[in-house]
Amino acid sequence: MTHFYTAYRRALYSLILRIVPQPEVAEDVLQDSMLKIWDAFLSYDATKGRLFTWALNVCRNTALDRICTLHYRSCSRTLPLEESPAWRQPATPGFRPEHIGLWELTRRLRPEYRAVIDLLYYGGYTQQETSDELAIPLGTVKTRAQAALRELGRQMR
Repeated sequence: MTHFYTAYRRALYSLILRIVPQPEVAEDVLQDSMLKIWDAFLSYDATKGRLFTWALNVCRNTALDRICTLHYRSCSRTLPLEESPAWRQPATPGFRPEHIGLWELTRRLRPEYRAVIDLLYYGGYTQQETSDELAIPLGTVKTRAQAALRELGRQMR
């Protein structure tokens, strides 16, 4: 095994490093692969291929397993959006919703729907403030907002 390790370690490590770009993780994968090769050496069948090719496959599979495990672990450590610091950050001062194309869509709405959406979305008004500003009942604001959203959804399809 010492001879095998000395002869093939660089080639196997370079393959692993292409799959797992962090050198310290790649070294761990190489060590794990060598243990797997050692344990499974009796199952190697020379009629099916060269020893080096078999060892490459063991290393490749071990590296892919490690990537999947690392990706799974990193995904499981992410915070829910509500607990993320980004959730509490205000939008940048230069952000303008019209940059995402919604402005053009709202211009196609009926005037009474557009007035409600303009105050709620672009003006940052609450539904009650919109009701007061437009001098219409709160229920009408809610109905028009809902109808406007349905219409926008149809336009976006």
